[in-house]
Amino acid sequence: MDRQASLFTPVLLVGCLIIMVSFAVRASFGVFQIPIAEDFGWLRSEFSLAIAIQNLAWGIGQPIFGAVAEKIGDRKAIIIGAVIYATGLVLSAGATTPFEMQSYEWLVGFGVAGTGFGVVLAVVGRASSTENRSMSLAIVTAAGSAGQIVGAPTAEYLLGLMPWQSVFLVFAGVVLALILSLPLMRAPVSATKAELEESMGTILKKAFRDPSYTLIFLGFFSCGYQLAFVTAHFPAFVTEMCGPIMPGGVLHGLGITTTSALGAVSISLIGLANVAGTLLAGWAGKYYSKKYLLAGIYTARTLVAGAFILLPITPLTVIVFSVAMGSLWLATVPLTSGLVAHIYGLRYMGTLYGIVFLSHQIGGFLGVWLGGRMYDIYGDYTMVWWIGVGVGAFSAIVHLPIRERPLGTAAPA
Repeated sequence: MDRQASLFTPVLLVGCLIIMVSFAVRASFGVFQIPIAEDFGWLRSEFSLAIAIQNLAWGIGQPIFGAVAEKIGDRKAIIIGAVIYATGLVLSAGATTPFEMQSYEWLVGFGVAGTGFGVVLAVVGRASSTENRSMSLAIVTAAGSAGQIVGAPTAEYLLGLMPWQSVFLVFAGVVLALILSLPLMRAPVSATKAELEESMGTILKKAFRDPSYTLIFLGFFSCGYQLAFVTAHFPAFVTEMCGPIMPGGVLHGLGITTTSALGAVSISLIGLANVAGTLLAGWAGKYYSKKYLLAGIYTARTLVAGAFILLPITPLTVIVFSVAMGSLWLATVPLTSGLVAHIYGLRYMGTLYGIVFLSHQIGGFLGVWLGGRMYDIYGDYTMVWWIGVGVGAFSAIVHLPIRERPLGTAAPA
């Protein structure tokens, strides 16, 4: 009972709420792909570039917000992020040209950074005991998947009631409401005396000189590429490429009567499966080598993505792919953030993980942008899928040489 109480702290619960809302809104953007393009007659690549810019801004903002949180406080950083997030959504609602939408997505991306993993995982990590840290990070990450479960269907439902511009305004209000939960988020600076005495510059220099940090940075690239591409393009991909929903079938009986609805549901299924997958990864990270678990996850992703594009695309394969990929979706996050904390300590975890996360978002930028660009050129997403398979295999390999021990300790005899 005491152990359970020490795990589910107010910091953990508020962190879950913030991540869930932030990710619900962010994960819904793929649903707007077709309505916005049809409203203004934009090319697929133009709105895709806006989402890609959002991902890049998120990556650039992550180490910035990590450093801000470590200098002025976690809650202040989250407030700044929420205000920027909401402002970007409000401005996006008024966009009428691709350039305007792309410009405003810089604000949305920075807002996601301020309310996302870099800041929140660092807070939760410091507030958790060593024994519970891996699982705590997994629970917060799973909350992001919970947001994904509700985000796309909520957007799809609201689009049936109001214009897409109004949906953006509703989402802006929800993001601002997160500020009301922050009084409960108080976390101690859980760090050793040696860590407290080291400056941010000193620990950054140590990390940048360590080959393992470079490998972690490079390995996270494919995660961002695959996740951002699927989030942004999969609903449209399913709508256009999937066969008809058979009347009287199981999907039809569940109310999934169109490929558009199947596209939104597939994103939710990915999030639902990932809740279990992420929690399992957090549990496993407590007992097994994180680098080998990460290599295994990236290998499995490579196989799942390759099999999906080789098989005929039907409603059944979409469902199977969504569940399989979902079980591996954000399972990398608690393991990667936990690996950073284990090797480099907790004091500057937000900044160090934020820099690693930049690689994730560079991958995200390319995944989303290439998806739209390749679609406009070739009329399909096949090439982008195979690039994702290749970078997934690359990530599986580069995790293997990582030295999984605290920086400065000697290798075991």
